[in-house]
Amino acid sequence: MSARPGAAEPAPGALLETVRTVVSLRARVLDWRIGGQTIGLVPTMGALHDGHLALVRAAQARCDRVIATIFVNPAQFGPTEDFDAYPRAEETDAAKLRSHKTDLLFAPGVGEIYPAGFATTVHVAGVSEGLCGGHRPGHFDGVSTVVSKLLLQALPDVAFFGEKDYQQLQVIKRVTADMDIPVEIAGVPTVREADGLALSSRNVYLDPRQREIAPGLYRELVALGAAIERGESVGATIAGARRRLVDSGFDRVEYLELRDARSLAPVADASGPARLLAAAWLGRTRLIDNIAVGA
Repeated sequence: MSARPGAAEPAPGALLETVRTVVSLRARVLDWRIGGQTIGLVPTMGALHDGHLALVRAAQARCDRVIATIFVNPAQFGPTEDFDAYPRAEETDAAKLRSHKTDLLFAPGVGEIYPAGFATTVHVAGVSEGLCGGHRPGHFDGVSTVVSKLLLQALPDVAFFGEKDYQQLQVIKRVTADMDIPVEIAGVPTVREADGLALSSRNVYLDPRQREIAPGLYRELVALGAAIERGESVGATIAGARRRLVDSGFDRVEYLELRDARSLAPVADASGPARLLAAAWLGRTRLIDNIAVGA
C-alpha cells in the first residue's frame, strides 16, 4: 500500500511489508521512485538460506530499497519433479528477511502470476540448451517467463541472482538484453558450507550419509579445474572425475562439462574464460555446482 498523505516514509529496512498483488507492489515501488530511491530485486522460491540472504545483502549494498519475492513457480518443474514437496516456509522466510532489514516481500499466489487465460511462454535459445536445459525440458522456459514477469512487475534498477545456478543466470541475462528490459542483472558468488557444499534449499533432502558425500562434488570441480588449467586433457580429466564421483557414493553424474563462461558453448580448453558445470544425484537430491576456470 502507499504511504498515507503527509505520513513519513519508513526508513529503509525499518519494517518488512508483505504484498501479494502486482497493483500493491507497483504502488510501493512508485512511492520509492517519487522519493528518488533506487530499488534492488531478489527473486526467490523461498526456503531461504544464507545464499539467498547474501543476495539481499548485495542488493542493500547497491540500492536504497530491497524487494524480495517468494514464488514457487510451477512452470519450471517437470511432471516428475518435486513441486508439491518443495520446501515452503513463508513465516520463517519473512522472519529472516525482517532480520536482514528487507523492505518489501512480494509473495503472490499462482493466480496472480498466471491468471486465467494466461498463454505466453518466454523461450531463450542457445544458453538454455544442454546442461540443466537438456535434462529438464521446459525448465528454462518456466524460469525465463516468471523472471520476465517479475522484472516487469517491479522494474527495479538491479536484480540479483546467485552464481550457483549459473546457467539460469546466463538465461536471465540473455532474455533481459533481448527483450530490452531496463534492469541490470547482477550475479552474486555461490555461498558454501565450511566443507564446500553449495547452499541449496534442496539440501534438506540429504540424509546424514549423503550429506557427508555431497561436498565431494565441489572438491572434484576444484581438482578438475586445476588439472585443466595445467593443460591436462579435458576429456580424460572429466572422465576420471565422473568415475571418482560415482565411486565416492554419488548415484549418477548427470553432466560434468567445460563451457564458455558467457555463451555456455562447449569448449575444449580453458584458454578463455570458462566454467566447469556439474549436476549429480544423491538419492532423490539433485545437486548442481560450478566454478570459474581459465582467464
